[in-house]
Amino acid sequence: MTTTLRPTEPLQRNDDGTRSRRYQVCVNGRPVGGLHLGTHPVFGAAVARISELRIEEPDRRRGRGTVAALAVEEVARGWGCKRIEASVPGDAAPALRLATALGYVVRNRGMEKALGDAPPGLPSGSRGRPLTEAEYGSWLDKSHEGYIRSWVERGVPEAEARAKSERDHAALLPDGLRTPDSFLSVLEHEGTPVGTLWVASREGRAYVYDVETDAAHRGKGHGRTLMLLAEAQAIAAGHRAIGLNVFAGNTPAERLYESLGYETRQYAVYKTLL
Repeated sequence: MTTTLRPTEPLQRNDDGTRSRRYQVCVNGRPVGGLHLGTHPVFGAAVARISELRIEEPDRRRGRGTVAALAVEEVARGWGCKRIEASVPGDAAPALRLATALGYVVRNRGMEKALGDAPPGLPSGSRGRPLTEAEYGSWLDKSHEGYIRSWVERGVPEAEARAKSERDHAALLPDGLRTPDSFLSVLEHEGTPVGTLWVASREGRAYVYDVETDAAHRGKGHGRTLMLLAEAQAIAAGHRAIGLNVFAGNTPAERLYESLGYETRQYAVYKTLL
């Protein structure tokens, strides 16, 4: 049995500057699935992205997906790509096992939690207040550097990570503290600032973009309090779900979110092409 990729369209030049192409996955010329490969809209032409890899049920568990994934890596190399990325649904354990077996590394995962009607209370002595204009500049610098470091530590060149951070912060906070539907907060405990929080509306739900406990106050439960504050703000804004991104390897954060009832909706994986 020979598994191959058969193009189903010419190479596409897209409005966002990317290129892409759709393929049939075939076994001895018989279509058994589909695949969509493109270059990355954020990281540029040197990074490929698999946005779809589908094998029909009767042909699963026979190695078709493995051969198709390896074949598309060769296509990406032919495009001059140095890295390839993909997303795996959180409930698709076989797909995640396949990706990791092929050398893909989990970079981060998107998590989500359903919210109730009543906002949770904060522990005694803790309260949230808005971030002030005087605090905004130093907070923004720290947010940039933390975001850049997280991407660099997970395979993204520093120049790409820095450019991504600049784009993302500019797009999400165009008016700084006055950006609509964004909440930038400081958590205080007994009058002392112990952490910061950035929550905003995104696609009909609340989303935690940044949460940070000050280094001197870690290990005292303030991270959990910050997340309770995020839920309270989301519910007050009328949301019934809250999402976030957590980078792989941030074990304390991963454990915290899981203990609070967040569930993984999507894994982001990547592989360096040699």
